[in-house]
Amino acid sequence: MQVAENIRKKLGAVPHKPGVYLMRDRFGTVIYVGKARDLRKRVSQYFQPSRRLGWDLKFKALIEAIHDFDFHVVRSEPEALLLESKLIKEFHPRYNVSFRDDKRFLMLKVNLNDPIPRFTLTRLKQDDGARYFGPFPNAGALRSTLALVRRQYHLRGCRPLTPGERDYKHCLYAHLKYCTAPCIGNVTREQYLEQVNAACDFLAGQCEEMQEQLTGEMQKAAAAQEYERAAELRDLLADLKRTTRKTEKFERLPYSLPLALNAEKDLAELGEVLGLAGPPQRIEGFDISNISGTFAVASLVSFRYGRPDRANYRRFKIKTVAGQDDFASMAEVVRRRYTRVLKEAGHRIQETEVRSQGAEGESGEPV
Repeated sequence: MQVAENIRKKLGAVPHKPGVYLMRDRFGTVIYVGKARDLRKRVSQYFQPSRRLGWDLKFKALIEAIHDFDFHVVRSEPEALLLESKLIKEFHPRYNVSFRDDKRFLMLKVNLNDPIPRFTLTRLKQDDGARYFGPFPNAGALRSTLALVRRQYHLRGCRPLTPGERDYKHCLYAHLKYCTAPCIGNVTREQYLEQVNAACDFLAGQCEEMQEQLTGEMQKAAAAQEYERAAELRDLLADLKRTTRKTEKFERLPYSLPLALNAEKDLAELGEVLGLAGPPQRIEGFDISNISGTFAVASLVSFRYGRPDRANYRRFKIKTVAGQDDFASMAEVVRRRYTRVLKEAGHRIQETEVRSQGAEGESGEPV
């Protein structure tokens, strides 16, 4: 197995740090995403001929398809796990099996606008005015930390949105003094909000005092030969550190990642091939889909300066075409799209070119 010269040069620049790597084929498509505690060691294993005998058919096919690779350095292994999951959901590489479903890591949610706010676990972040913490790669550590936060700040753990006296009668949180019972007026809503805000600051990383307290209690328990209690505090302290460890936030599309393709160069070449005066600033692509001639729809993807412009992605329902006629449907969508663009722009769009790729349709419909 011969290693390409561009891959050999890149391998020398890969650091011995945790991170994520992306394998690309000759078209620049991401075919595999992986994480590593040591990027240099992990990525170099793909290009060692001595390991070839231990490869299965799928792994051999992956190795033969690799034309280039990229990598992204992070600060810790849990951070690499989060980024790996995000990239797999973004690119859907064909050689990845894990993380390709819609299941996501757990997050903590609290809505301060609720009558009596409470912390809940969720996997989906919504634009509902609530405050979110996470995602957290270790679900067990998160649940343990949440139980600690509820006991430390006397927060409710019951499920009703607005609990009342009937809920209080059979509420263990209140009877065990874990909760200050705002449902029956033991504290005012303003006082309870102070408890919730203190818990939010704790989850945001202001937890040094709590860690010192747990460390002290663990050492005292060990000195008193209460080893089971010391072990519980040790595990709780480890879960707390895992949950409150700061991680870097990543955008949905990793624009900071180095790409195998040169966008500016490719746009310039495309402009020359199409005979344009300069590189195209915006590229829009259409596709028609239907189910046996019914429920016909069209999708529009947009690129600006060689980058996906997701804010301008569109979906159209075919209105004037009956049956399965992709060419007539394409003509309708293109007409509707650029009629609206011209109307909104208020003037003629300069150098707009619409091209259709494929064979001529039976209907002879111009696109």
